[in-house]
Amino acid sequence: MTQRYCCNDCPLPIHHLLLFIAMSLKAKPAYYPKMYSTFNDTLRSDRFIITAEVSPPKGVDTSTMLSDAVRLRGWVDAINITDNQRAVMRMSPLAAGKTLLDEGHEVIMQLTCRDRNRLALQSDLLGAAAMGLRNVCVMSGDHTTKGDHPGAKPVYDLDSIQLLSMIQNMEEGYDLAGNDLEDAPEFVVGAVSNIDPKQPMQLLKLKKKVRMGTQFIQTQAVYDVEQFAEFMGMIESVEMPVIAGIIPLRSANMARFMNENIPGIRVGDDLIRRMENADDPVQEGLRIAAGTIMELRGICRGVHLMPIGGHMNTPQLLEMAGLTALR
Repeated sequence: MTQRYCCNDCPLPIHHLLLFIAMSLKAKPAYYPKMYSTFNDTLRSDRFIITAEVSPPKGVDTSTMLSDAVRLRGWVDAINITDNQRAVMRMSPLAAGKTLLDEGHEVIMQLTCRDRNRLALQSDLLGAAAMGLRNVCVMSGDHTTKGDHPGAKPVYDLDSIQLLSMIQNMEEGYDLAGNDLEDAPEFVVGAVSNIDPKQPMQLLKLKKKVRMGTQFIQTQAVYDVEQFAEFMGMIESVEMPVIAGIIPLRSANMARFMNENIPGIRVGDDLIRRMENADDPVQEGLRIAAGTIMELRGICRGVHLMPIGGHMNTPQLLEMAGLTALR
C-alpha cells in the first residue's frame, strides 16, 4: 500500500501525524482538586454569618437569578441555590450553582432526597465537586403533593441522615455500595433543622445529623426569639454554627398562611396586628425582621435570609439591623 505523507518535507506518514495531533489535543478534564471553600473559612471565624437564598429560574433565562445575586454581593458570605423548593420544578441547582460560581459568588448547593435515588445523588455530588461547588446543604424536601407537579412520584430513596452518611463515605473514597472512587470529593456539608423545642424527635434528628459530620445548620424562619433561644439552649452541646432563618413578612395574610401551612413556624398575634395596622406592610415586615436579627446576634452564629419575591430589600434590611457590607 502506498504511504501518504503530510508534505514533501515531512518524513511522517499522514496517519501517524493525525494520531500525534489527536494525542496532543487530548487534555485532562478540568476539575477543582483540594479547592478549599471560602465559606468554610467563614464558619471557622467568629464573624456573624449571613447567607441568603436564591431560586433558579423556571426556564433557561438566568438573568433574574443573576440580578438577585448581584444585589447580595458584598453583603452575604454565601448564596444558597435552592433545589426545586416547595416541590416546584425549576432549573437544577447544579447548573444554576455553576452559573453563580462562574460569576464569582460563593455558593451553597441545596440537595433534596425527594427527587433522586442514591445513584443520582452520588452522581450530582461528584459533578458538583468536579465543577467547584464544594458547599452543600442537604434536606428531605417538601412532598411533591405540595408543589406544581402533584402527580410526580417522590423518591426518598435515602433520608437526610442517610444522605449525610453517604457523603461521609464519598469523602473517604467509597460510593454507597463500597466501591472505590477514582478521586474522593471534599465538601463543606450543612443541613436544616426545625426549631420547635416542643418536638423532641426533631432535636434527636438534629443530633444524628451532627454525628454524620454536618458542619453548619440552617434553620426554619424565626419569629419568636424566646422560643428560638429555648431551642438553642436544648442544643448547647452541639458545637457548630447555627444560622437562623429569616423570612420578612409582607402582609398579615402571609403571616396567617405560614401559621396554617408550615409546621414549626409560629408568627405571634402581636406581629400579625403590627402588620394589619401598618401603613406600609412591606416596610413594617422589614422592621420586624431587622429587630429579630438584632436580637439573634447574641444567640446564634448568623442569619439565613429567605425573602419572598427576591432580594430587592435585602441590603436595606441588613442596614436596618445594624449590619454593614462585607469587605
